[in-house]
Amino acid sequence: MRIVIDNVGKKFKKSKKEETTALEDINFTIHEKEFVVLVGPSGCGKSTLLNIVGGLLSPSSGSIYFEDMEDEKREPTVSIVFQEIALFPWRTVYQNVIYGLEEKKMSKQDQMEKGNYYIDMVGLSEFKHAYPKQLSGGMKQRVGIGRALAVEPDLLLMDEPFSALDAQTRTLMQEELLTIWNRTQLSTLYVTHNIEEAVYLADRVIVLSRHPGRIKEIIPIDLPKMGRGDAQYRAQFDDYAEQIWQLIRQDAVDALKE
Repeated sequence: MRIVIDNVGKKFKKSKKEETTALEDINFTIHEKEFVVLVGPSGCGKSTLLNIVGGLLSPSSGSIYFEDMEDEKREPTVSIVFQEIALFPWRTVYQNVIYGLEEKKMSKQDQMEKGNYYIDMVGLSEFKHAYPKQLSGGMKQRVGIGRALAVEPDLLLMDEPFSALDAQTRTLMQEELLTIWNRTQLSTLYVTHNIEEAVYLADRVIVLSRHPGRIKEIIPIDLPKMGRGDAQYRAQFDDYAEQIWQLIRQDAVDALKE
């Protein structure tokens, strides 16, 4: 299975006579079990592109489609984890995680089995009956990830999910996400403004220019998926981070001035 982003562009109307181009000529493919990260300066259209891939926005041009699905009659399933943790405050951890399964009219037994399985995967079994107000920020985000995983999507989308967390929690969540990904092997499209996070997580990093967002470069990260933070990979890791920074540095300066 592959997810093809084919010549996608997006324009927004500013007024009856004026419009702005957010994205232009975006072409890339997410391969099965691949973790792709979008990075770029503020205003480059990263989140807009992710929302288009997720079906929350329509492209002004181009298309998104899935190729080589095992069951071509089945509609592909896409899950999204947002920066803002949109949990239902009146539902427990378990009830939040199984929400998508309820919407799919899954049996109570299957809901229980899958719900408990993914709650355990994100390390919250001891908190399955807790409410969101009783959880830390990192725990809430783990609930969101568990809910996204529970429907067993064909594509997982993540829009800066850890940006609101403190530095230590963010590092731990990155490690946990890789552990989870190693178990699920889900095709993933991840948005971040953090270059080190992009290098730590990605199989490929797609660097976008500032508006209109275009692909500047696609950088394969030739490092082991697990253990990239180890000292033996530090020099190579830093080289990738510096390469990405040099690609976006001037755009980031211009965005800051604007």
